[in-house]
Amino acid sequence: MNDGHPSGEELAALRDRYHVERERRVRPDGIRQYRAAETEPGSSYAADPYVEGPLKREPLRDRVDVAVVGGGFGGILAGARLRQRGVRRVRIVERGGDFGGTWYWNRYPGVHCDVEAHVYLPMLDETGYVPRWKYAPGEEIRHHAMRIARKFGLDADALFSTTVTSLAWDEASETWAVATDRGDAFRATYVVTATGTLSDPKLPGIPGIEDFKGHAFHTSRWDYAYTGGTPDGGLTGLADKRVGIVGTGATGIQAIPMLAEDAAHLYVFQRTPSSVDVRGNRPTTAEDVGAHRDGWARERRENFLRIVAGERAAGEAGSETDFVADGWTRSAPLLEKLLPSYRRDGRAIDGQGTDADARRTYEAAYEAADAAKMNELRARVEDIVADPETAERLKPWYRYACKRPAFSDLYYPAFNRDNVTLVDTADTHGIERITEHGVVVAGTAYALDCLIFATGFSVGVSGVLSGRLPVRGRGGVDLLTAWRQGPRTLHGFTSNGFPNLIQVGGPYGAVSVNFTHILDEQAVHAAALIEAAEAKDALIEPTREAEDVWIKTMAEEAPDHEWFHAECTPGYYNREGRGRPNGYVYPHSASAFHELLGHWRAESLDEVLHARTSSPR
Repeated sequence: MNDGHPSGEELAALRDRYHVERERRVRPDGIRQYRAAETEPGSSYAADPYVEGPLKREPLRDRVDVAVVGGGFGGILAGARLRQRGVRRVRIVERGGDFGGTWYWNRYPGVHCDVEAHVYLPMLDETGYVPRWKYAPGEEIRHHAMRIARKFGLDADALFSTTVTSLAWDEASETWAVATDRGDAFRATYVVTATGTLSDPKLPGIPGIEDFKGHAFHTSRWDYAYTGGTPDGGLTGLADKRVGIVGTGATGIQAIPMLAEDAAHLYVFQRTPSSVDVRGNRPTTAEDVGAHRDGWARERRENFLRIVAGERAAGEAGSETDFVADGWTRSAPLLEKLLPSYRRDGRAIDGQGTDADARRTYEAAYEAADAAKMNELRARVEDIVADPETAERLKPWYRYACKRPAFSDLYYPAFNRDNVTLVDTADTHGIERITEHGVVVAGTAYALDCLIFATGFSVGVSGVLSGRLPVRGRGGVDLLTAWRQGPRTLHGFTSNGFPNLIQVGGPYGAVSVNFTHILDEQAVHAAALIEAAEAKDALIEPTREAEDVWIKTMAEEAPDHEWFHAECTPGYYNREGRGRPNGYVYPHSASAFHELLGHWRAESLDEVLHARTSSPR
């Protein structure tokens, strides 16, 4: 290396190493190596540990203006933005026992958000709240979700511990019939689906998983009755326990240091190590973030969104101030393969030469910068972890955007403890099997009292896309049947044949590492659609021609990142080594998408409004 810049030979060696490490981990069963937690016998892995006793209430048979499916931030923000526009009868239906979505379920020890709290927590300007930490703990986030919901009165008509089981359009009344697993059968003029992408816990399909006789649970259903303690630690119930944890992604990175503090012995079963950069969490004050100014939070999150998307590259001459200044913004140029941006694979470099020349120049510069960053992260492992063999196994051998980057100042030091053992499973493509007494890897049995699965969620298959929520539109046509050749939407929100159905977080929308910002902009859009329809007593429904134009735009302008993800180690970003999950994302930056929606609302919204033939009022 010369001043951190790799030579051609070093880059070639890195490519070879990355290929070897990828092949060690790719499995022939791909995404089929996982199973939904709720399909396990007894469904104990998916049960709600945060409610006491069965829900007792009479089924509802009434009518509301808007039914919102999902009580995470997407649903809460949709409800809040609707209330701001004067829509009163809004009912949120949520599977969990309260508001929060992912943050309702994720209460494991050490849980924090990896995006700065002052840009992640939505509606700070509207609620007057200022986060207490730069990176908020899960409980602060969960309570903020409830704060928004209660400020806008969304709790009064909400249905908790309730799952929507079907949505059916009724032509005669021009309303949606909403059915739930609690026997509810009510009507809604509009339906907003906000089921999220991190709601259905998944488990590895390891042989014998049902045979384990010790105590087992998923991190999104943490059993504090067994472990003792709280999300802040103090897991006194594990003082005499041999604990195994499966998974070293974002959840494992946070939970493992807490388990290491309190378990008699902790075995960490790792397939692919995460890249773990400096966190540097600290308490913050209103003065630190300029919260005395009107609109301070919106300004800060817009700043973060632009910088991470490469629209205002941090540190470049003439760029705006980087308000957040953390690992995300400093590494923004390396996120382009993960997040659509304005740069478009080098075609906006300088206008010199052919597109092919520009792309080669861009890719060479990108690879060199990526290698320098990953070498820095691998060196960090060596600097912190005392045992050379353990350090080597913890090094991430892949490109930066192959897996979601992680940040922690506690993770690597945990492996310097005598009561922590790292068990690498790459050579056996994962855990070999689970027995009554523990876990077997490469023929070695590890006896355990407790087995914890930090294996995440089934990304992108919740709600209508999961097939577990039937949606029938005009003529009884099933939504997934209508989408058998791929999702058909306008802007990711509405679909022909499914009037007054609006998806928040649906296909063909924008993406960002700060997804609550995306959800809030989509909630604003959804509320504007409904307000306009109410004002004109109209139905909301795009034409097939409008869908075709949007889908064509998505296909023609999508960046060619398939090759990049096909070369990555397996994970949920690339369908476990099979390439990008789909092309169902807006191909430019999130800021550009929000600007597009604003222009469309101002100039073309009437195109999706059509006169009713009946009045559901």
